[in-house]
Amino acid sequence: MRSTANISWFADITLADRAIVGGKGGSLGELTRAGIAVPPGFVVTTRGFELVLAELEKQRQIRSRVEALTLHDLKGIRLLSEELRTRLKNAPLPPDVRSDIVAAHAELCGPDPRWPLAVRSSATAEDSEEASFAGLQDTYLWVKGTEAILEYVRSCWASLYSVPSISYRRKGGTSENGVAIAVVVQTMVDARSAGVMFTRSPLTGDRSVITIESTWGLGSAVVSGEVTPDRFVIGKITGQISVREISDKRRQDVTVESGGIKQIETPEELRRAPSISDGELKALAEIGCKVERHYGRPQDIEWAINHENEISLLQSRPETVWSDKDKAPVARPAQNPLEHVMNIFGGRR
Repeated sequence: MRSTANISWFADITLADRAIVGGKGGSLGELTRAGIAVPPGFVVTTRGFELVLAELEKQRQIRSRVEALTLHDLKGIRLLSEELRTRLKNAPLPPDVRSDIVAAHAELCGPDPRWPLAVRSSATAEDSEEASFAGLQDTYLWVKGTEAILEYVRSCWASLYSVPSISYRRKGGTSENGVAIAVVVQTMVDARSAGVMFTRSPLTGDRSVITIESTWGLGSAVVSGEVTPDRFVIGKITGQISVREISDKRRQDVTVESGGIKQIETPEELRRAPSISDGELKALAEIGCKVERHYGRPQDIEWAINHENEISLLQSRPETVWSDKDKAPVARPAQNPLEHVMNIFGGRR
């Protein structure tokens, strides 16, 4: 199936398309085109969101009211968030947007219309080098059926106006006119193990190592912080595993046959067992290095391994914590360029 104004398949997009597919969608397209194993899928472009928002704006303003909020007006943010989320969730879809989503869903699922999918928000300002909106918008896992997809697409649109998302933008002074949201619809991985990978140490900033965190089941338990994951540190050049911390993984997120996910107790024999093998660790590290080379900067990566032991990447975004520190000046510039040096030596008297 070919991409349309409303639907873009991963193979047709790159990060250059962030304005219409968002940060997450653009990254998944980049990874796909770079030959990285990514579960197939498509993006509902920002066009649908913009059309629906324009209709709602005719009834009552949205963007200007969000921009009028102050960061300290917690009650105002909460009330407006509730109103806007309800309006977007209940808004009718434009006929062409609906028909394109239905057709793309049928193409992705093939003969099984209830094949499980992930529906993930992809904001246009998300996962950029300047800012990361990661975790501020909604994700829905193990979604089954066309009507559920249509419902959760609207829910993802609505999550752009969650309290955390509005507050984040107000704190940064982001113009509402430049913010929109796309939605990723992607085949689910029924994960045996999953987690995150950083292509530089999140603790020290060391770029010579890769840190991998993993747990049993879906990676949502790691991302949400509900489970303390196993942690490994691997040298990029040597492949040596220098840190091996196996945690007590008491709970795990698993799929529900009828749709959605649930958290269960981890079987006793798995709780303190490594959730990933040494061979899988090294394979992940090699993939991480490839992704970092492709983007030309350190990455924060989500990954999953299915029950057939196949590795897939679910997302890759720029690492921001240490990259921001790298950009920070070592000392404030002085009017006299010699003043800093003179102060150093003056202190030794």
